Amino acid sequence: MTDMVHIIGAGLAGAEAAWQLAKRGIRVKLFEMKPLKFSPAHKKETFAELVCSNSLRSDDFLHNAVGLMHEEMRRFGSLIMESADACRVPAGGALAVDRDGFADRITQKLKASPYIEVINKEITEFPAAEDPLTIIATGPLTSSAFIDAILSKIEHKSLSFYDAIAPVVYKESINFEKAWFQSRYDKGDKFDYINCPLNKDEYYAFVEALEKAEKMPFHDFEEPNYFDGCLPIEVMAERGKDTLLFGPMKPVGLTNPHSVEKPYAVVQLRQDNKEDTLRNIVGFQTKLKYGEQERIFRMIPGLENAEFARLGGIHKNTFIQSPLLLNEFLQLKSQPNVMFAGQISGCEGYVESADVGMMAGYFASCLINAETPVLPPPTTATGAMLAHLQDNTADYQPMNINFGLFPTIQGEKTVNGKFRKIKGADRKEAYCRRALQDFALWMEKVNAGI
Repeated sequence: MTDMVHIIGAGLAGAEAAWQLAKRGIRVKLFEMKPLKFSPAHKKETFAELVCSNSLRSDDFLHNAVGLMHEEMRRFGSLIMESADACRVPAGGALAVDRDGFADRITQKLKASPYIEVINKEITEFPAAEDPLTIIATGPLTSSAFIDAILSKIEHKSLSFYDAIAPVVYKESINFEKAWFQSRYDKGDKFDYINCPLNKDEYYAFVEALEKAEKMPFHDFEEPNYFDGCLPIEVMAERGKDTLLFGPMKPVGLTNPHSVEKPYAVVQLRQDNKEDTLRNIVGFQTKLKYGEQERIFRMIPGLENAEFARLGGIHKNTFIQSPLLLNEFLQLKSQPNVMFAGQISGCEGYVESADVGMMAGYFASCLINAETPVLPPPTTATGAMLAHLQDNTADYQPMNINFGLFPTIQGEKTVNGKFRKIKGADRKEAYCRRALQDFALWMEKVNAGI
């Protein structure tokens, strides 16, 4: 095996994998088809472009699974997390970024590395068995030509689901005689979110409009198979008239300063860029036609004169059946010089994709040096995500990191050696404490080269 690794795709996973290899002194050829060719959702020439939300979700590493993953990645020396922290914009308890600054920073750091050679080229052929160790990190929008190449080499066909993009409005077009600033339960800065209230009649009129709206048609070769964590707003409405009240339009934790009447439903808008001139409508990913989006979203009080910087859209996401195809080091069982990372490997979410890329980079560095990688404990967020990719269920689906993927914790020893049962909200904190302790022990082994 050569001392070089090829990486196909410079998204979140590919960028992170390249960084992990480069900082260990291993040469990388990073293949990226942009700017020669763009996917339906990508518009910028930069690496790690965020095409949906600009949020990496909760940053609470003592009570939240994705926040815990943030902290583990920071401790591992993640480029994605370092860049996210540097480009952070206010978002309450969430970690949201200026998406252009974030992508620019990652691109500049990778291009500046003496160990990374960037090659702008679309890869259309599957790596040969004699090729260098190759990490496929082409993401959920892998080009059709390369998907065909992958399918020609694997026994089990790829699966697909659909991920919709939320619209973005110009902040100055929001009517603050009806809208107000407040974070839910007053977490973070009160200016992190803009809230638009609906009364009961307005809410049900809005739901009815969603149900009757024209939607973008699917192509003949497409079959909708939505990921439950990112449903289009109209699909949620179709599942029940009150569904949105328990999702993106829940009114809890908010007080309308313009009225003594409690809002029946609330739409929130989150900062989308560092200058705070743009706001994205939280949870409003959609497949509605553009004209319908403008008409229906302007039914929301406070957005009646909204000007849209970007309307919602939808794109196809593709992933492989990792539990059947990959070993514990993310290598293709039938061809070990090929690895998969990121959303194409069967994880879901920005952070999870980068985390799997981080693991792939570390694993590849060990394999290059003829060393056996040390697997992260399943009690950590990183290890739990890897374990999910090995979860050989009958109907494998991508999943965001959550405590349901962790080994169950019943209790813990107290300082005097007694066993204490853990219940309710304390359980999440216990999961996080255990994870960070086990992650520290894993890092000692990784750093020692054990």
